[in-house]
Amino acid sequence: MKSGGFSLNRVTAVLIKEFKQLTRDRITYAMMLAIPVAQLILFGYAINTEPRHLPTAVLIQEDSRHARSIVAALENSRYFDVVAQARSPAELDRLLRTGQVQFAVTIPGDFTRRVARGDKAQILVEADATDPSATGPAVAALAALPDQALRHDLTGALGLQGQPSAPFEVVVHRRYNPEAITAYNIVPGLLGIILSLTLVMMTALSVTRETERGTMETLLSTPLEPLEVMVGKLAPYVMVGLIQTAIILVMAATLFRVPMGGGWMGLAAGVALFITGSLALGFLISTVARSQLQAMQMSFFYILPSILLSGFMFPFRGMPAWAQWIGEVIPVTHFLRVVRGSLLKGQDLGDQWRELAALTAFVCVVTALAMARYRRTLD
Repeated sequence: MKSGGFSLNRVTAVLIKEFKQLTRDRITYAMMLAIPVAQLILFGYAINTEPRHLPTAVLIQEDSRHARSIVAALENSRYFDVVAQARSPAELDRLLRTGQVQFAVTIPGDFTRRVARGDKAQILVEADATDPSATGPAVAALAALPDQALRHDLTGALGLQGQPSAPFEVVVHRRYNPEAITAYNIVPGLLGIILSLTLVMMTALSVTRETERGTMETLLSTPLEPLEVMVGKLAPYVMVGLIQTAIILVMAATLFRVPMGGGWMGLAAGVALFITGSLALGFLISTVARSQLQAMQMSFFYILPSILLSGFMFPFRGMPAWAQWIGEVIPVTHFLRVVRGSLLKGQDLGDQWRELAALTAFVCVVTALAMARYRRTLD
């Protein structure tokens, strides 16, 4: 028989019961605390929309005081870090094409002579403009370079020969995205984010759902090997991932006019490795999670840094060193480089071997962990 009226004691009893149940679910309790802390740290410390100290390569075709002054002025601006000196235009182009540097600076062999004569001296700065937000502030800083770089060199007799206000000109070439169209960077990147959102979460929820419904016990009672169960469960989602990839690439080309520069072999290898790794990660999550809610929470805990630290939304090189180290561990980071490099730069397999090797390592490690966890479930 129910007693009438509102009872604070009964409410307190239910409240205590819910708190105890929450603390028993350690994964959910940890996620509730960890996700807000992770968001605060990432947005507060790791996100920087004005990257500095961008890696720069220089090709100095004359060894002169003026050339050395220009290199020093670039580094003093804090936007450029000279990390390589190329020996030929081909080497300079390779460094920029493979993404090892963000800028490539060429100082021609007749630079000093032209400056001394006031004969329209120029230096060439090539920028990897696949991500306009990463290069925009640095390119803007180049406007002050002609007035400051040779200020201490053009004195005495040189300073009295009718030098113009700007002794030389900086010619900027924005490579791979000359019109600074943001969609060229965002749309290819969406391929990695969408595949992560769907494949990791769908796989984790699918396998965990079987555990909750008890149908997993049927699989456990069969003589199936862990690898056989894994391949059988994940094969349909491979087709889902391939269909998603085809749809995104077709829409990128037709709706957003994203350049299709080639590099199809590297792109195909990257897609295959990333789909396999994402599905294996979802399977691994399902072996840890006890419910679909936990599987979704754990998937989100992987997806959040994938969006923020991979270079998808914010410039990768604008993040502090510790955030870049974390980003290098995230497979989405390497997959985005493969996709953008293939479509926008036309990179071949030789240009992408580092990223493909990282994706291969991710697949091997996650697959091994998933099978080990599944064997433990069998025991």
